[in-house]
Amino acid sequence: MATFRPFRAIRPRPELSAQVAALPYDTMSSDEARARAGGNPLSFLHIDKAEIDLPEGTGLYDNAVYETAAANLKRGIANGVYFQDARARFYIYRQTWQGRAQTGLVGCASIDDYKNNVIKKHELTHPEKETDRIRHVTACNANTGPIFLMYRDEQGVAGLLDAYCEAHACESRFEGPGQATQEIWPVADADLARRLEAAFAATPALYIADGHHRCASAANVGFARRAACETCTGNEEFNFFLAVAFPAHQLKILDYNRVVKDLNALSPEAFLSRVDDQFYIEPYGPAGQPYRPEGSHYFGMLLDGQWYKLRARRGSFNAADPVSSLDVEILQGNLLAPILGVKDPRRDHRIEFIGGIRGPEELERRCAANAQKQAPDMRVAFAMYPTTVEELMAIADSGNIMPPKSTWFEPKLLSGLFIHDLE
Repeated sequence: MATFRPFRAIRPRPELSAQVAALPYDTMSSDEARARAGGNPLSFLHIDKAEIDLPEGTGLYDNAVYETAAANLKRGIANGVYFQDARARFYIYRQTWQGRAQTGLVGCASIDDYKNNVIKKHELTHPEKETDRIRHVTACNANTGPIFLMYRDEQGVAGLLDAYCEAHACESRFEGPGQATQEIWPVADADLARRLEAAFAATPALYIADGHHRCASAANVGFARRAACETCTGNEEFNFFLAVAFPAHQLKILDYNRVVKDLNALSPEAFLSRVDDQFYIEPYGPAGQPYRPEGSHYFGMLLDGQWYKLRARRGSFNAADPVSSLDVEILQGNLLAPILGVKDPRRDHRIEFIGGIRGPEELERRCAANAQKQAPDMRVAFAMYPTTVEELMAIADSGNIMPPKSTWFEPKLLSGLFIHDLE
């Protein structure tokens, strides 16, 4: 059963929340972060991507980056941008985007639950990225980016949170990046806090929706500190990490699309012939009239200004296998690897991934230069049908790993609204 507990958050003064809040560090490049934070000294990007305050060309993993992040956080606290609550509490964090609301509970999850797979994973992590966040957490002595968790709401947590929100005015409300409305309620009701802890204690599992590297790093820091402590009780703050837990039924995954630089030395005719061996294929429309997959096992393909509708042929996947039947795995196993030669999508620089929030227009833009016989960018694009939340949880429950870039959650959790002090 899961542990989820209150904590004394370090957080921005409510009237400064909109200036502080920023998209997660791993959703943008250094140049993009520098542009986003330009003219806003309060942006949390000065802490989460502190290289923007250093000379251009400074390495992402230079010691100065972590030192600057820690210094910027300390300065923000000293200057009164941030304050720390006097007592531990939960916080309610609601995001409303395109008419859909998701209401999360902000608290701390357990590193032991992470180790013992009560917190279930669905992605592999990269050691280099883990090390980066370990160094960041260690330098700041805090979890600065929340882990995006979800749960099956069998205990009625969503109803408890909605009732509290209806009865109390939110402390902070603003429009964040991507036009998502952000609302925050600190939970002052001690009885409700106890009921929420008990509800999670009766919840069999939590699932990482987004933030695998942050989660692994937080757990590694916690276990390292526990090992170095001779008198630890297991209740120290470093045994827990910052997270926001949402009921799974409120969440939506967007498509995560693919673009590839070339046809692996095939002519367009030979490429289409080989695709036809693996998929039912039919022309759909020109650029500007994209095919949007109507369900699982359907794919849109853009080649030389022409959209095609693809459907997986019978026998190209095992319907009883939760991984094999994923659309991203069907495309990888039947087209990207055998036809285009993209054997390892994690490392092959010929493939790029584009979140569905950018729409098919971005796929057309990336392929337009080639279609117009100008300098090539990307040669072929694939529009995916979104992975479902149920598919994600089924794979995590089975102990399997999803293929890379299978899910794109929107809206993103903003960083800087809650910080967890490890002491």
